[in-house]
Amino acid sequence: MNDVPPNPPRQTPWWIHFRWPIAIVFIFSLPLIGFIYFIKSGKDSIETSAQAVSKAVDQGLQKLGDVAQRFSQGTITETFLAAVPTLSRTPGGNLELATSMQTETFERSDMKTVAWDYLYLGTTIVEIKVPVTYRYHLQLSDPWRLDVSGNTCIVYAPQIRPSLPPAIHTDKMEKRASSGWARFNAQEQLDDLQKSITPTLEKYAGDRRHLKFVREECRKTVAEFVQHWLLREDQWQTNRFHTIKVIFPEEINFPIEDARPVVELRTD
Repeated sequence: MNDVPPNPPRQTPWWIHFRWPIAIVFIFSLPLIGFIYFIKSGKDSIETSAQAVSKAVDQGLQKLGDVAQRFSQGTITETFLAAVPTLSRTPGGNLELATSMQTETFERSDMKTVAWDYLYLGTTIVEIKVPVTYRYHLQLSDPWRLDVSGNTCIVYAPQIRPSLPPAIHTDKMEKRASSGWARFNAQEQLDDLQKSITPTLEKYAGDRRHLKFVREECRKTVAEFVQHWLLREDQWQTNRFHTIKVIFPEEINFPIEDARPVVELRTD
């Protein structure tokens, strides 16, 4: 009887000897893997939320800017429309004659006492100095009269009128104020004085002193105006009209012979 050789012993895999340590490591690794996954997911969620919040803030700021811009445009438009001037026409038109620029000074003082004038509280003194441009014209629709004396055309012109209101150059206005020891109304006095400037200047523009100052320049303008008319009519010649005199209403009683020619045609 033949002996059957025994089966060779089966080799055990190497990891079988470490199965329990591997199992223990795997079991304890699961929470760590889950924690890492949680952190990563939370980070992505936080970044997404931050982006969403930033986008919402940007949209809100843009809308706020649009609202502010619309408000600003509306305010500017309303201010502009409120400042649109009204126009009026002078029947017959005006002939601008002359301008005069002067620096006018306005001063006001306010003294205060109490206790039947026994206690002096001081004096407030305010001063405003401002350049003013006065303009003068005559109305072409007012009565004119032209007389002839030899080769002289005598023009009886209408009244010189101030163009109101005078132009106040506020950009060059100078203000000065001083107050007494118990007076605190300097700014109030300055404001009141500034409000009175325009009506005061309108009176100044038409007073005798200002009219006398510009009268000769006005006379030249009227003479040149009539001279241009005579030229168009072919009447400004040595054998026709070659001298022009201008008389204003306030000079009506002056001798014509004493009036000096304003424009003369040179004959040499």
